[in-house]
Amino acid sequence: MKHLFKPQIVKWLWMLLIVLLVIKMLWFVISVLWLPTSGINYTQEKGGKALYYRVKLSPNKAPAPTMKKKKETQVAGSIKDIKLLAIYHASDITVITVEHKRKTKVLGRGDVINGFMLESAGNNYATFSKNEKMYKIPLLLSTKGSTSIQSSKPSTQSAPAVKVEGEVVDAGDHKIIDKSLISHYAKNIDDIYKNIGIKEIKKGKNLEGFNISFIRKGSPFAKLGLKRGDTIKSINGQKIDSYNAAFGIYKDIGNIENLTLVIQRGKEEMELEYEVN
Repeated sequence: MKHLFKPQIVKWLWMLLIVLLVIKMLWFVISVLWLPTSGINYTQEKGGKALYYRVKLSPNKAPAPTMKKKKETQVAGSIKDIKLLAIYHASDITVITVEHKRKTKVLGRGDVINGFMLESAGNNYATFSKNEKMYKIPLLLSTKGSTSIQSSKPSTQSAPAVKVEGEVVDAGDHKIIDKSLISHYAKNIDDIYKNIGIKEIKKGKNLEGFNISFIRKGSPFAKLGLKRGDTIKSINGQKIDSYNAAFGIYKDIGNIENLTLVIQRGKEEMELEYEVN
C-alpha cells in the first residue's frame, strides 16, 4: 500500500507544532511577568475592591457648613408707644396728630404707625387696628396744645376774644409777624378756631383748599390781610389739597421764618408775603 505522506514529513510537522506551542507558552509567561500592563483590552482586578469616583452634579460650590443661629427675639411695637395729641373731625375726614419716639406725625384714616392702622376717632380718642384686634388711645388733654376740633358751620354766637401777645406789622409789600404770635398758635390750635373759621372746598372727591367762612375783626388773622370768602390754595409752595398737608405745615409752623400764602379771592389769585421776626 502506498502512503499519502512520507513518515519523515509527518515527524517534522509534529516537531514544528510542538516548537510553536512552546514559544506561545514562553511568550505568555514573559508578557505576564515583565511587559507593562497597558494596551488594548487590558483589565486588571485588585482584590475585588470597588472603585469610587467623585461626581460633580452642579457648578455651584458645595455649601459651607452652617451653624445654627440663635433666634432673634423681635420686640413688637406697643400701642402704649403712641400718644394722641390732637384730633380733627370733618364730615368725612378724620385727621389726628400723634407722638411716637419723640417725633410728631399727622395721620389720616388708613395710615399706619408702629404697625397700627388708624381706623377712626371720637371727640377724645382714636381707634387703631392691628392683627384683627382693635386698640383705643385717649387724647392727652393734660398735654399743652392737645385738642379736639370739630369742623362744622360757624356758630351765630361769637366766641370770646383771645388775648394773644405779639403783633402783625404792615411793612408795605409784606407783613411782619411777631414770632411769639406764631409760637402761641403752634401750641394752642384751639385758639385759631376762635378767631377764624375754615371749611373744605372740594371738586368731586378731591380737596382743592380751605375757604375762610368767618374771621374775627381785629384779630391777628384779620391783620394778616385775610378776608371772609378767601380760599387758601398753598403755603410756601405746598398745595393744601389734604388734611395731612395742612396739619403738616401747622406742625412745623414754629420753624418757619417766611410765609407765602396763595389765596383765591373771587376770580383773582393772590400771593400774601409774611416775615416771621
